[in-house]
Amino acid sequence: MKEMLSNEKWKLYGWLALGYLAIRILIDSDNRDDQLLARSINNAWRLLVVTAINIFYFERVLPFVTRRRKYLIYNLVFFVFTFWCMFVAYAFGVYIWRGIGISLHIYSTFEQLSWNEAMQGSVGFGLGSLVFFGLFSHINNYFKLRTTAQTLQLEKQAAELNFLKSQTNPHFLFNTLNNIYSLTKYRPDLAPESILRLSKILRYMLYEASGSFIPVEKELTIIENYIDLEKLRYDDSLQINFSRNIEDMKQAIPPLLLIPFVENAFKHGVSETRGEKFVDIHLSIHQKKLAFIVKNSSEVLGSAPVKENIGLSNVQRQLKLLYEDYDLSLQQDKGIFVAILKINLSSYVKNQLYNR
Repeated sequence: MKEMLSNEKWKLYGWLALGYLAIRILIDSDNRDDQLLARSINNAWRLLVVTAINIFYFERVLPFVTRRRKYLIYNLVFFVFTFWCMFVAYAFGVYIWRGIGISLHIYSTFEQLSWNEAMQGSVGFGLGSLVFFGLFSHINNYFKLRTTAQTLQLEKQAAELNFLKSQTNPHFLFNTLNNIYSLTKYRPDLAPESILRLSKILRYMLYEASGSFIPVEKELTIIENYIDLEKLRYDDSLQINFSRNIEDMKQAIPPLLLIPFVENAFKHGVSETRGEKFVDIHLSIHQKKLAFIVKNSSEVLGSAPVKENIGLSNVQRQLKLLYEDYDLSLQQDKGIFVAILKINLSSYVKNQLYNR
């Protein structure tokens, strides 16, 4: 062979050989219990050369036969020819190996067989192994390819999730910096406090939001810091209500999953509203069922199709990759924008995408 087989291939053919030997022993055990040990040794001896022939066929001959060619007839001719060669290899290979075993007193003879009968027995033994090896090699390759495809899909999804996170963080930070710039321009006395709020947000994004999950209490902290920062921009005319009903403050959720909805309420809702401004936020988690509702004032008075921005589009894609059971509803009607997110947190995709 041009190169040695991998350890995985050697193990596969070893298990196939043991499986075929077990079948032959099971067949012989029906009517020849008194000779079972000797016949088992015979089968094991013949299986050595048969396994070598099968390895050569499946690892060298078959890839050559199935190689893509200009005309299909070439493949058919090669297949018929190599299959006939297998007959010859089994017939003479097993027969000669049987003779070597007899001369070494390893192989036991129980009856005198003619040359034709010995050849037929050798071919039958070899073809049986060919079918067995071929069938289970195909099954093994099928599951291996499926596993590889699943791994590639998971790696692709993990890469996409990392890309989405890399988009969310700069986008959120850029909008926050714009807000601070506007605040310090017209209210310079609030600059120190706004920078302090920003430093807390940056610390969270750099050191705590880089993992796969965080306790929900930390996500609440970043939401509260962001709300406090936004409060500095508005006077008492802005009404903000943030309520929560959380069963377990240690419940794990993906970081920065909820903040885009809050950011959207201020940037595309309150900041564009000329009348009464309000933001109403409610978060509840009970028995791993999360419900997050964000209502905010909107300048659009009638019902209208919701225009999704980068932040909302990004979080929708993340939800699709992360959870199997979730629902996101975005509604615009009568000067009010409502985002309702419901997640079954136990439906997180079983294969840990971030940890691969």
